[in-house]
Amino acid sequence: MSTPLAMFLLFIAITLGITYWASKRSRGASAYFAASRQIKSWQNGIAVAGDYMSAASFLGIAGIIAFQGYDGFLFSVGWLVAYLTVLLVVAEPLRNAGKYTMADVLAYRLKARPVRAMAALSTLTVSTFYMIAQMVGAGALVALLLKDSGISFRTAVSGVGVLMIIYVVFGGMLATTWVQIIKAILLMSGTLLLSILVMAHFGFSFGAFFDAVAHVTYHDKGQVVVKDFLQPGLRYKPPYGPLDLISLGLALIFGTAGLPHILVRFYTVPDAKTARYSVVWAMILIGSFYIMTTFLGFGAATIVGRDFIATHGGTNMSAPLLAQSLAGNIFFAFISAIAFATILAVVAGLTISATTSFAHDFWTNVVHRGTERKPGEEVMVARISAFAVGAVAIFVAILLGPTANVAFLVALAFAVAASANLPVIVLSIFWRRFNTVGAVSGLAVGLLASIGLILVSPSLMAIDPPTVTGTARHLFQAKAWFPLENPGILSIPLGFLGAVVGTLLSNEPSAESKFNELLVRSNTGLGAEQAGAH
Repeated sequence: MSTPLAMFLLFIAITLGITYWASKRSRGASAYFAASRQIKSWQNGIAVAGDYMSAASFLGIAGIIAFQGYDGFLFSVGWLVAYLTVLLVVAEPLRNAGKYTMADVLAYRLKARPVRAMAALSTLTVSTFYMIAQMVGAGALVALLLKDSGISFRTAVSGVGVLMIIYVVFGGMLATTWVQIIKAILLMSGTLLLSILVMAHFGFSFGAFFDAVAHVTYHDKGQVVVKDFLQPGLRYKPPYGPLDLISLGLALIFGTAGLPHILVRFYTVPDAKTARYSVVWAMILIGSFYIMTTFLGFGAATIVGRDFIATHGGTNMSAPLLAQSLAGNIFFAFISAIAFATILAVVAGLTISATTSFAHDFWTNVVHRGTERKPGEEVMVARISAFAVGAVAIFVAILLGPTANVAFLVALAFAVAASANLPVIVLSIFWRRFNTVGAVSGLAVGLLASIGLILVSPSLMAIDPPTVTGTARHLFQAKAWFPLENPGILSIPLGFLGAVVGTLLSNEPSAESKFNELLVRSNTGLGAEQAGAH
């Protein structure tokens, strides 16, 4: 048995053991959806960081920096600071006023059925976008690493999908949390070790390191090119480059506070204070990690070389190939196994957020109008929907193929979350006049605007597989109608505008009358032990 395969199987065995342990403790809705609200601040902080440090971070960001230098580093800045929005705006109110999903907060003072229906649709859309990116990364990584074992991209994607479904169906939130914790510790350890090895290659001299980064050699259109990777312009070029960077930054900074799989984490802790502390833990880990991605990306560009990476798996393989170059096949297998663990854990988190929203928001509160269901029915619906979500993610990931950059795909998910989810969360908590029509229109406009702009922008073209690109050109465009790759700079204001206009065009006294109650609840936590009972 090959070393990479052995490491993969070891991690799978450990996580399946955790899932079996968690399955014994995941009886009842609170245990399944929120781990019985018993997760400590440091545990939740590491799990939140684990959810956030996805394949987009470890594989995609390192790859973008390796290929696009300083501009790739700017790509990671939005991820680095985004948790300030979570800490200052949503973490505490969400924990105090909700039960299992963000729709619980919206339904606190608004009409439950229309709001929950739209929130469930938005959650499923964002989660699917994000999940597809992880599956693409998983398939490319496993197929490359285990090619001698005859495992194809399709087989790898399908295998990851099956494991993800097992974690969620049997282990629930408790299993997902502990898989995230183990994965985050492994990821931080591997990234730190790889960063140290990069600096050791340059004699621990930052001067030598950055001198090499300033003289990166590669082939471009048959010509040998020497580029200064410390200078901007490789990705964000005039005339729209600066606007595209701003648009991306807005999507990342505001999108994090609207990501369903991040928001559900704050329901796993016992109170709002623990939620705040867990964000601080997450920020420390995430900040350290994104600083180290600089060493991974620039190290891959200077030590491995763009040409070699391009012909051995593409941008997503920059970090694993760097590990192989610096410390041989065993370290390559270890780093690849960490990347695999990263993907499995994040996909499991995405799946449980999507299935929780479908079961709790749509099935229980929209289809059955919030009436009391049979014991265990809500959990059973969530488990069944996990199969459907997993099947869709597997199918689309296989369709896209292994060449799509996962960081780019995830950035689009952030744009959808920032445009649809964040406006209604913020306005529901802070604007007394806000009402049901405003929430539904804000979610709908944000969702349609972000997805619509993606379809008529260079975004679809940048995904890259020939079959998808060709189909897209025939279906949507002969050329890009919207010039920016990320729609955030336009779709986020449109989401807020839709929510504001919808509110002003309607009147809902009952929503205004409950504003003070929500304000007190969200800031003090009064009555939060019965969260979601409203």
